[in-house]
Amino acid sequence: MSDIIFGLVSIVIGIVASYGLYWLLNFLLSLLPKRIHEKVSWLAFLTPAAVLVILVLIVPLLQTVVWSFMDDRVKTWVGFKNYVDLFTDKRFLGILLNDFLWVLVVPAITVAIGTAVATLTNQVGPTRERVCKSLIFMPMAISFVAAATIWSYFYAYVPPGRPEVGMLNALVKSFGFEAQPWLTMDQGRLNSFLLMAVVVWLQVGYSMVVISAAIKNVPEETIEAAQLDGASAWQVFAGVVLPQVWGTVMSVFVTVLILVMKVFDIVLSMTRGNFTTSVLAFEWYKQFFENSNIGPASAVVTVLVLLIGPLMYLQIKTVQQQEALR
Repeated sequence: MSDIIFGLVSIVIGIVASYGLYWLLNFLLSLLPKRIHEKVSWLAFLTPAAVLVILVLIVPLLQTVVWSFMDDRVKTWVGFKNYVDLFTDKRFLGILLNDFLWVLVVPAITVAIGTAVATLTNQVGPTRERVCKSLIFMPMAISFVAAATIWSYFYAYVPPGRPEVGMLNALVKSFGFEAQPWLTMDQGRLNSFLLMAVVVWLQVGYSMVVISAAIKNVPEETIEAAQLDGASAWQVFAGVVLPQVWGTVMSVFVTVLILVMKVFDIVLSMTRGNFTTSVLAFEWYKQFFENSNIGPASAVVTVLVLLIGPLMYLQIKTVQQQEALR
């Protein structure tokens, strides 16, 4: 209860402080001559945000980069040793492979399913559309840890002779096959793909809603013109609808891609990175909090930032392109 009260008080203080700062800046600007006011007003409101970004983002990032060149206790300068150790460690290379698979699989499947569902639900009646979209979007309201708990029961394995609790194994046994310890099966990275299914399940709703809104904004005249020319439903979608919503599709793709690069909760909750399921974000957590290897942990974060940075730039460019088309 005390945590809830503390959280509410923090929110109230934050809102009051923000309003107070806004009022103070307006008051100070009102004291200036109009000519000066017009020139510096943008700077006055931008400066607090810039200072906040520098303090909570830029400074910690630079400190992390510096720590990545130091030893476990950040007392001795070791140069590139942490990076050399990482990229010559087979386990870390396996983690990079996992991240590559996550990036390759999850955004593509999420966007593909989201686009398909958005297209199909737009063809049914308004009531059915609302019901279908609500059901598909519902997992978005679930936290990653809660989703991991749900799917852990779905994949659960119990030794022979005990009552089955895992839905997947119950289904497998109903077809006459033996139950399998799914989350420990690392042949072909099967367990990693099973973890990916959780993120796809969580993000398909977001993909569907955003792409559905874009599809609804496609001018009906272009669709009708294609239909009059004898185009099939698939030809209309591929040749008319998809090109017009491609910017939105790419925006969703990059957003899910960035999310995937930061996946941590699901790996921690379901496998704790065991059985070759670890990813970069979890490796940082393990090195920093469990092993207290601050230098190597900082090197892992730096690698992660270097991978996410270009994706963030790509997302910004995609949004700018969409805005330019409006």
